[in-house]
Amino acid sequence: MVRMHIGLIGLGKMGFNMRGRLRSAGIEVTGFDRNPEVSDAASLDEFVAALPAPRIVWVMVPAGAATDSVITELAGKLQPGDLVIDGGNSKFTEDLRHEALLAGRGIGFIDVGVSGGVWGLANGYGLMAGGAAEHVQAVLPVFDALRPEGPREESFVHVGDVGAGHYAKMVHNGIEYGLMQAYAEGYELLQAKDIIKDVPGTFRAWQKGTVVRSWLLDLAVKALQEDPDLSQVAGYVEDSGEGRWTVEEAIANEVPAPVITAALFARYGSRQDDSPAMQLVAALRNQFGGHAVRRPVDRHAG
Repeated sequence: MVRMHIGLIGLGKMGFNMRGRLRSAGIEVTGFDRNPEVSDAASLDEFVAALPAPRIVWVMVPAGAATDSVITELAGKLQPGDLVIDGGNSKFTEDLRHEALLAGRGIGFIDVGVSGGVWGLANGYGLMAGGAAEHVQAVLPVFDALRPEGPREESFVHVGDVGAGHYAKMVHNGIEYGLMQAYAEGYELLQAKDIIKDVPGTFRAWQKGTVVRSWLLDLAVKALQEDPDLSQVAGYVEDSGEGRWTVEEAIANEVPAPVITAALFARYGSRQDDSPAMQLVAALRNQFGGHAVRRPVDRHAG
């Protein structure tokens, strides 16, 4: 049996761990990154040459200009029959443009929403794929290696055509905004009431048996154990785009989404006034995704 061999471009917080998980599952991975300390190839040409045809290249770089640049470069270096997978957080409309560019050269394209953050190496990743069925089928061993153990349908879905994977991930992240905001507002209310003497303990007591238990709650408990007053986290929260896109799509499709919209606006508000609620949202983003937090002293830096 021929061992599967794929290329992975982008060895940052997510990509580096994904390479490790794939290798531990017996899939050969050649990684390429601009940082030579983690890259397996010295150049993109060397990277492409190291892959057996038909090549499978997974792109795991920041959405936007970086992804666009890499896919444009690959379009000029890959061959008909090769396949490109965009596993970043690209906007679904970009997928259609990238598919058209690659299709003109006989190269396939799949978009994959990936959830799991910095914990994916140990726990596995939730995966949402968009693209032609034959392309998705060809790389199922890769998806199976990346996802958690258990039934495939509990952590992987072929959502639909190109763009559907990133659309599903966009909605997933919009829901995430709302969930984090609810925990954060509850945290602030508990902290504000003088009869409550143990806020971290309250969150901890919700972890088993309650209807609000979740992995996000577990991460909130972890964040509060590490910094009970969140004194090392400024209540300044960035947004990486998916929440905005979810609200835009809700408006375009006339779907009421008041919780997600309010959570997005709360992030905008966090950049004006500190609040305990937004400190917890910032801490949660750091816990699950390794996103940088601002310290109280550098809240207005940059």
